[in-house]
Amino acid sequence: MTQRQRRVRDRTERAQRIVTAARELAEAEGWDAVTTRRLAALIEYSQPVLYSHFPGGKDAIMAAAALEGFAELATALAAGREGGVAGVASTYVAFADGKPALYDAMFTLASELPFAKDETPEVMKACFAELLAVIEPVADEPDAGALTEVFWSTLHGLVTLDRGHRLSPAYRAERLALVVARFGARGD
Repeated sequence: MTQRQRRVRDRTERAQRIVTAARELAEAEGWDAVTTRRLAALIEYSQPVLYSHFPGGKDAIMAAAALEGFAELATALAAGREGGVAGVASTYVAFADGKPALYDAMFTLASELPFAKDETPEVMKACFAELLAVIEPVADEPDAGALTEVFWSTLHGLVTLDRGHRLSPAYRAERLALVVARFGARGD
């Protein structure tokens, strides 16, 4: 391994260590607890080192964490597709429940990540493609993208309202079953 390759590897490992520490801290205490000062202390790097990897500071670190989350969610949704719309819906909700801070970084908190644009990162497009894959067979062809956005919005709304204690816990399973019934129904 050349010295240059070693430097690139070390830099990549440091960046990953920063993102991993941020994710762990966010899951434990929320994103408000994640600061460059606190991260630097946790991973024993100076703040300038963090900024050399992530010039945008916390926002850039959170975006990097979100991109990891999109990759993880896409993988989970791909596995959930075996169960059709029900499998994908329950996988999506389980992901949000299991990784609430990561979910917030991906979908709730302000972000510079471009959604639904040409410059949207491929990992984000892959995540949406997993949702599209289960909706497309039940949608009229021209409406598949829009219907997928409504499906995703519905799941996101259920997750967000449930996490905010705005919905009755007694109907949690029934609500998800209704979403699956509506979106999983084949058109005539």
